[in-house]
Amino acid sequence: SKGILNRIEAVGELLSSHADYRNRITFVQIAAPSRIDVKRYRSLRREIEAMAGKVNGRHAEIDWVPVRYLNRVFPRRQLAGFYRVAGIGLVTPLRDGMNMVAKEYVAAQRADDPGVLVLSRFAGAAATLNTALLVNPFDAEAIAEALHRALTMSAEERMARHAALLGPMRAQSAASHTAQFLSALASAAAPAQEVMHA
Repeated sequence: SKGILNRIEAVGELLSSHADYRNRITFVQIAAPSRIDVKRYRSLRREIEAMAGKVNGRHAEIDWVPVRYLNRVFPRRQLAGFYRVAGIGLVTPLRDGMNMVAKEYVAAQRADDPGVLVLSRFAGAAATLNTALLVNPFDAEAIAEALHRALTMSAEERMARHAALLGPMRAQSAASHTAQFLSALASAAAPAQEVMHA
């Protein structure tokens, strides 16, 4: 559901359609192992490794590989560092709830030189992070073009998009979400209490 295969395929598509990115970009995919006892997850890991190998085999040079696939856990502080230095946050789940990675990426960026968020339309976060470059995660060519757009985007546009993404995130804190949830819960309970009293 996280769309890792689709992302790696899109990076390969980008390098095929824009060869000038060879030796200039590196895609880092961190996939913390989970559910390793489930057969489907072991199979998926093999598929991801094969796709990364295929893209690297086609495009790598002696001193450069386009895909760095890391199948291990990193401390949260180190992940935040990766987010901070990444010029693009490619978050393309095939289906997902809120998706905190997208928000963590935006929050980690420097306001004076932010990266660009490329986000799946099917992530729950897309509803509020709608100034990201929204993509269909099943369309490798569209993701590749979004990556190209992000890589060539002006600093002014990157800063404007980042500010538009960060504003709603700051306004929607855990406390505000809790208050909204409790208010909705109280509103839903009120009609039920009226029926019981009738």
